[in-house]
Order: sequence, then structure tokens, then C-alpha cells
Amino acid sequence: MDAWKNGRLYRADELMVSAYDHGFLYGLGFFETFRTYSGKVFLWDAHWNRLCRALADFRIVMPYEENELLFAIEALTEANNREDGYFRLNVSAGIHDIGLQPARYKKPTVILYRKALHIAPRGTEKYAIWLDTVRNTPESGIRHKSHHYANNVHARFEVESLASCEGFFLTAEGFIAEGITSNIFWSMNGKLYTPSLETGILAGTTREWVMKSSLFEIEEGLFKKEVLEKADEVFITNAVQEIIPIKQLESLLFLGNSGPVYKKLHDAYIRCIQQERIE
Repeated sequence: MDAWKNGRLYRADELMVSAYDHGFLYGLGFFETFRTYSGKVFLWDAHWNRLCRALADFRIVMPYEENELLFAIEALTEANNREDGYFRLNVSAGIHDIGLQPARYKKPTVILYRKALHIAPRGTEKYAIWLDTVRNTPESGIRHKSHHYANNVHARFEVESLASCEGFFLTAEGFIAEGITSNIFWSMNGKLYTPSLETGILAGTTREWVMKSSLFEIEEGLFKKEVLEKADEVFITNAVQEIIPIKQLESLLFLGNSGPVYKKLHDAYIRCIQQERIE
């Protein structure tokens, strides 16, 4: 089975969404992507809370309780031989006529997608490029993980393979923003740096974990790309690929997976996953 919708499991060829769903007509929808570890979602609360904030901002009423969606994750895992998977919890606004809804969306379309995990072994290095595509501004006061993804898609065209390369966005003002599918960190002399949420980046769940880890002094700010180019280490984060070392940014070389900051954070992250699996 490939998905869950309204309490039922579906194969990919069975799943249908109305052409009148405002997620299709107006791009009004939000999602979370995550993976499971022994059937459990790491940092689930952070994903759930971020999704709920986005839905509240756009007056979309979530029709399911948190425990119902956790059960759906369990059901999809059970239907796939208890193998861990890559999940996307997607909430689109729901079916309405052509024209904008004036009040609130009471019956959204909620789909939990699952696919097999195909990720590189931990510690696999990537290289990066500076993107020509400029990072767009958020559609709200903060950036939500939304269906408004054309900016990311346009940037993806600049990258030959996201499996081996990440593209780094700059804002219109020339400040470092984020990757196409990740948040960005770098270190100099043992201190960590990362772009501020003021740049309009997504408040990533793994980014938040790094920020709260208390392992290193961390400075958030508005940085030009020349600052990162002087770094000792660069790495990116997302919920599925975890913490990924960057070995090269165009012609510049960094410590990659041999970097002491990366190693310490990576080890702490794995310990945290293992501890949560035990609890």
C-alpha cells in the first residue's frame, strides 16, 4: 500500500483527488516529510506542531486527531512488511467551487503518502552550488512547508542530481537563505552559523534540533555568501537525510565528513534517535 486517505489504505493507482480541490486550483495546501525509525517518527511533535501552525494561519480545519495520524503511519508500515519508509503527510484545502473561499476550509483532503527509503549511507558527502534562482519571499509572515513550490522546482533545474548535489539559495538582498530541500549550517573555529528565519527560510525540524542541541555556540544572522566561503565545515539538514556534510561548494573545499563539528553533531543526533526508539 502506498497511501492512507480518510481512514483507508490505497495503492498509488487507486488514489484520487478532486480537480476542484483548492490545493490543485490555488496551490493551497501544506505538508510534512519525515521518515520512520523502527516504525516511529523522530521529532514527530515538531512536525505536527509546524503543520498545525500552517493550517491555522490559512484557516484550514484539521479533521483528524494526532493519534489518528500516528495510527495511519503504523497501518502503512504494517502493510509494507514493517519496513521503515519515507512519508509525506499532505493537507490540501479541500473541494470548493472555482473562486476563493471567504471564511475557512472545514473539509480538507488529508493524505499520508509512503514510499520506500532510498537514501545514501550516513556520512555520504555532497557538493553544492550557488543558485541563480533567487529565494522567493514567504506567502505568509513565516515560511510554511506549502504547495507553493515553484521556486524550489525552478532551482531544481539548475542541479544535475539532488542525490549528490544541493543548491544554495540567496535572497533578493544577497543573503544566504537555504538549500532546495534543506537548511544550511557552517562552522568557523568551532562556532556554528546559520541563516536567520528573517531571511524567509523554513524553520526545519532538524535545524531546530541542531539549534537546541547546546553542543556548540550558534549564531543566526544575515550573512553574505563570502562569509560561508571562509568556513571550515559546511553541512545541511533535513528530516529524511538527517545531517549531510558538504565537501565542496563550487571550487571551494571543506572538511566534509571528517569535520569535528559535523562528527559531534552527527553522533549526538544518532544517539537521540536511538534513545527515542527505546522510550
